[in-house]
Amino acid sequence: MNVLSSSAAFFDPAIFALTATWISLFTLIILEIVLGVDNLIFIAILSNKLPQHQQQKARVIGLSLALVMRLGLLSIMSILMQLKDPVFNDPFIGHPFSVQNLVMLFGGFFLLWKATNELHERLEGADHQSNKADHPGFWIVVAQIIVLDAVFSLDAVITAQHMADHLIIMMIAVGISMALMIVAANSLTVFVNKHPTIVILCLSFLLMIGLSLIAEGFGFHIPKNYLYAAIGFSVMIEVFNQVFRMNIQNIDAHIPMRDRVANRILAALSTTKDAVDTKNSNYDMAGALSFGAEERFMVSGVLTLSERNVRSIMTPRNDMHWINIEDDPEKIKAFILDIPHNYFPVCRGHLDEIIGIARAKDLISDFADTGQINIEKSIKEAILVHKSTSVLKIMETFRYSHGKIVIVTDEFGSIQGLLTLLDVFEAIAGEFPDEDEATSITEINPGHWHVEGACELHLLEQTLNIDGLMDEDEEYDSLAGFLLARFGEMPIKGAFIEFENYRFSVYEVDSRRIVMVDVELL
Repeated sequence: MNVLSSSAAFFDPAIFALTATWISLFTLIILEIVLGVDNLIFIAILSNKLPQHQQQKARVIGLSLALVMRLGLLSIMSILMQLKDPVFNDPFIGHPFSVQNLVMLFGGFFLLWKATNELHERLEGADHQSNKADHPGFWIVVAQIIVLDAVFSLDAVITAQHMADHLIIMMIAVGISMALMIVAANSLTVFVNKHPTIVILCLSFLLMIGLSLIAEGFGFHIPKNYLYAAIGFSVMIEVFNQVFRMNIQNIDAHIPMRDRVANRILAALSTTKDAVDTKNSNYDMAGALSFGAEERFMVSGVLTLSERNVRSIMTPRNDMHWINIEDDPEKIKAFILDIPHNYFPVCRGHLDEIIGIARAKDLISDFADTGQINIEKSIKEAILVHKSTSVLKIMETFRYSHGKIVIVTDEFGSIQGLLTLLDVFEAIAGEFPDEDEATSITEINPGHWHVEGACELHLLEQTLNIDGLMDEDEEYDSLAGFLLARFGEMPIKGAFIEFENYRFSVYEVDSRRIVMVDVELL
């Protein structure tokens, strides 16, 4: 096909009656769109360097002017690509260079330069969020879009030369594909911003295309099928990556927001050696150390309240102080004065026969006035909750209990323990023992503790900074329960197990329970 015949046959209506024309037109439109994807990526990159309100305008103006340039370039290229006669011979390698070779070399080197710069910025983590003073001029970005599109047109035009025999078919295909690109530019920009790995992938494609153009310019023909196969395989791998990420996001979406936030914050506050990479010079050690043990404990306590039930923070039945109304008044009075509590469960005969809750000073007043307890006046109805009730729900119960204690029962109505506001506070901030209580965890030396068997497992996990002591499927909430489940029987003094780099040794036992445990970091 020579230049004159191409010009004379620029518009021949008869060609639209041919099936081959429509097949080539449709195929060329698809190819132009596919070849224009990397073009759109670069347009998105360039337009993002402008202020937000100018980005869409730059894309539309740039693509519209680029359409005119591409149509003109098609006409020029249809002539230049026919100029295969050597213009000069290279004295070093002896290769004859034509106009076609020079165009390919220019386009290839430009693609390599542009793609390498963009890859360097992204791989080095350059900050693309600039202030207004750093934004390039609007028309500078538009000019870059036009020039860039002209360079990208080289590969598309070369493809068009092989796919269609008529210039009008090439122009129609280019016009339709560019119109689709203008419409899809904004949506694609949003998509690219959400999937930054696609930008890296397309920049890598540009390197391959640039090298291919340079090789063609030097006379080394690289079949386009090789490039398309490599690109297709890379796109397939990227699709797999995107599907994987979407599945992870879908899984995360089904996890309650509270749990996701809690997990992230707890991970951020973790002080385990695996959580801190001290080899990273960018790690802010001072910032990490600003979270003291108390702060981490309190944040962790608040964020894990939703996962805990009252059984895990209550005072167990064996440790309850209660008043037997059938006892001698003097004995009851001495008991009240000896135990530093404000409220007591009042029972008849034994603990499960609870009458109600009484305030200590009301009982003392009754003894001073009448010498006996005024049941109707001083004893209030007990608030009973099941042991599986969540801590968050029990906080609502305390709103109308006026500070009274709450009695915890099982499904048979047997009393399992009691709960106060102090217990809830201790679940958040750690232990605050009463005058008659000792702390359940005593540090002997760094990495060495004595822990009461009744110590609550969540408190122990926070103190030792480990996970796995608590098991929702088990009925125990104390260290003694954990050890009994592991041993399978009542252990003897000196028996031990190892768990998460800690040795738990039985330090003191009585006939029915584990009293004290020696815990040591291995």
